[in-house]
Amino acid sequence: MNLGLQTKKNIVLTIAYLYIFLLVYAAVSKLLDFENFKVQIGQSPMLSIYADWISPAVIVIELLIALVLLNKGTQMIALFFSLGLMAMFTAYIFILLHYSSFVPCSCGGVLEKMSWNAHLIFNIIFIGLAVLAIILNAKRTDSSASAIRKWRLSITIIGTILGGFLLVVILFLSSEKAMYYDNPFIRRFPQHPVELKKKIDLKYNSFYIAGESDGRIYLANYDYPSYIQSYSPLLNDKKDEKIKMDPKKIPFKMITTKIQGAYFYLTDGSVPIILRGDLKNWKVNRELKGSPYFTVALPIDSTSMAVRSNSSKNMQNMLGIFNQRAVPKTAFNRALLQKQVDGIFDTDGLLLYSAQSDKLVYVHRYRNEFIIADPKGNLIHRGHTIDTISKVKMKVSKLKEGRQFVMSTPSYVVNENAALSGNLLYVNSKVKGKYEKDMLWETCFIIDVYDLERNTYVLSFPVFHTASKQLRSMVVNKNYLYAVIGNDLVVYELKSKLIKQ
Repeated sequence: MNLGLQTKKNIVLTIAYLYIFLLVYAAVSKLLDFENFKVQIGQSPMLSIYADWISPAVIVIELLIALVLLNKGTQMIALFFSLGLMAMFTAYIFILLHYSSFVPCSCGGVLEKMSWNAHLIFNIIFIGLAVLAIILNAKRTDSSASAIRKWRLSITIIGTILGGFLLVVILFLSSEKAMYYDNPFIRRFPQHPVELKKKIDLKYNSFYIAGESDGRIYLANYDYPSYIQSYSPLLNDKKDEKIKMDPKKIPFKMITTKIQGAYFYLTDGSVPIILRGDLKNWKVNRELKGSPYFTVALPIDSTSMAVRSNSSKNMQNMLGIFNQRAVPKTAFNRALLQKQVDGIFDTDGLLLYSAQSDKLVYVHRYRNEFIIADPKGNLIHRGHTIDTISKVKMKVSKLKEGRQFVMSTPSYVVNENAALSGNLLYVNSKVKGKYEKDMLWETCFIIDVYDLERNTYVLSFPVFHTASKQLRSMVVNKNYLYAVIGNDLVVYELKSKLIKQ
C-alpha cells in the first residue's frame, strides 16, 4: 500500500503524540504517588532489589523520551527508545505471568484498572505502533532506501525489541538470586494468598489453640484447663468437651494442653508430669512417667515428646527428646541452642512439630534463626528469617549471687509466633522490611512463609487485627490458618498459590 508523504507524516505524528501522552501520564501518575510506586516496585518479584534506583529512573526515562519525541529532529531515535522501553514493559509482564513465583498488584493510574493480560495486549499494540512509526519515518526521510538499508532497519528494530527483553531477563534472574540467597530483607506480598472466612468472639482472652485432629480445631483455656472447645474447619460447628481428671491428686501449677493425633496431653514441667488421654472419651488414661523438668513440651507420638529444659549447671536452655520407651528416657542435644548473651533469655523461642514432614522446628524469638531437627533431636539445618537481626538485642543481669537472671534492658522481639505445616513454616514477624507502609503494620500481623525443603523464603501476607492487636496463638494445616487474636478466633483460607508450595 502506497501512502502519500503527508499521510505518513500524520501517522507518525499521531503515534508520537500517543506515546507522549502515555509516557507523560504514566510518569506523572507515578510521581504523584511515588512512595506507593516505590513500594510496588520493591515488592515486585523481578525488580525487588533494584527498587531504590529503578523507581525514579523509570519516571525520568519516560519524561525524557516524551520530551525527545516532541523534537522532529530527534523523533526517530526517540521512537527507538519508546520501542525499547515498551518491549521491556512487555517482557516484564510476560515473565510475571508465566515464570514469576507470584503476581503482584497492577499499578499506574487508569492502567491500574486493567488486568495483567490486558496490560500485555495493550503493550503489544504500542510495540506495533512504534514499529509502524519507525518504518514510515524511515521511508519518509529516505524514499529511495536500498534493500541493504531496509535490512539494517529491520535488524535494528528486532535488536531493540530483543535487547529490551534480554535486559528484563537479566534483571529478573539477578533479582531472584539476591532475593533467595543475599537477604536484602524485602518482603513479597502476592495478591490475596489468604482470605478471611470467619471470625467468632470467644468472650475470654484465656483461650489458646491446643492443636487439630481429624479436621477439627481444638482450643484450650488457661483458666479452666479441663474445658475444651472444638470447631469444624470453617468454625460452623462447635462442641464443648470436658477432660475427666482429678486435679486435686496432682499438684499442678500451670497446665498446658496439646492435641496430637488421636490423643490429648496435659503437661506441667514444674511438677513435672505428662498425662495422656483419648479424644474419644476425654479421659486421662496414662501418665508418661520419667519426664525431666521442662519449660516446653510438644508431643511427637504417643510415647515421646520434644522438650525444652534448663541445665542444672548454668540454667541455660537445651532441647531434647523424652521417650518413655527409651533408655535413658531423655536425651538432650546441647549443641542445638547456641548462646549469645546468657543462654536463657537469648535462646527463648517456639517449638514446633509437623507429622507430615516429621520435623521439629525451633524458631528463636529474639534473632533471625530457626533450627530444623529430626524426631530424635539431631540437627538437620539452621535457617534464617529474612530480617537481618542475627544478634540478640538485650542485656541480662545476675541476681542473688548468680542464682537468678533478669533482663536489664527491654528485649527486641523478632519472631512473635509461628506455625508449621508440612514443609512450610509460618512466622509472625515483628520486624518491618523495606518498602513497607506504616499503615500495614498498624492494622495487620505480618506472616512470612518459608519452604524448609528448599531453605528459601516464599512470600508474606497480612492477618488483620480484630478488636485486639495481640496474636496469642496460631496453627496452620494444608487448607486453613487459624489464629486466636485477643478474644477472637479467626480462620483464613489458604489460596492455590500458597497451597502449591
